[in-house]
Amino acid sequence: MTRDNPPRRQTGPTAKPVKRVTPQYLENSALHYLERFASSTANLRSVLMRKVQRSAQAYGDDPEEGAGWVDALIERYVRANLLNDDTYAQMRTESLHRRGASTRAIAQKLAAKGINRDGADKALDTLREDVGPNVDLTAALALAKRRRLGVYRLPEARAAHRDKDMAALGRAGFGYDVARRVVDAEDPADLLDE
Repeated sequence: MTRDNPPRRQTGPTAKPVKRVTPQYLENSALHYLERFASSTANLRSVLMRKVQRSAQAYGDDPEEGAGWVDALIERYVRANLLNDDTYAQMRTESLHRRGASTRAIAQKLAAKGINRDGADKALDTLREDVGPNVDLTAALALAKRRRLGVYRLPEARAAHRDKDMAALGRAGFGYDVARRVVDAEDPADLLDE
């Protein structure tokens, strides 16, 4: 394929052409991505490597050359502190906790973004210091409030939806005891005072 007629990722009139990867293109893509999203080094590497792979497949370029560009770029960003896995893990942990994610779910989501077990444990330990010993209970209450489960459901509908609420909290990664306490509580303030 010629530069004038770049290959397309998919067929159809709305498909975008695949761009040929260059060091400058990768830098622009990385900066644009980091402007919009917080990212771990492994996640940014994955995003950029997908671009390299698509370009290599479309143009017959050497993916190893693109991988070298990606590694050099990420190394430079780490030195400049544009990428910091510890900071990312801490911010992501706090954000997920506020949304009602259990510690188990937080650890899984951090692992999916390339944060190693030690980094996830360190972020969760910091969260425990900030929130207190009832990290999962406060997160379960946040999820219940957001989804109107258990103690946040209308009193006349609580008994009919008890099993569904317990199951929803269980799927979110909370243990039986935490789920039962949130679903059966009369007042959320009483749970946090215990």
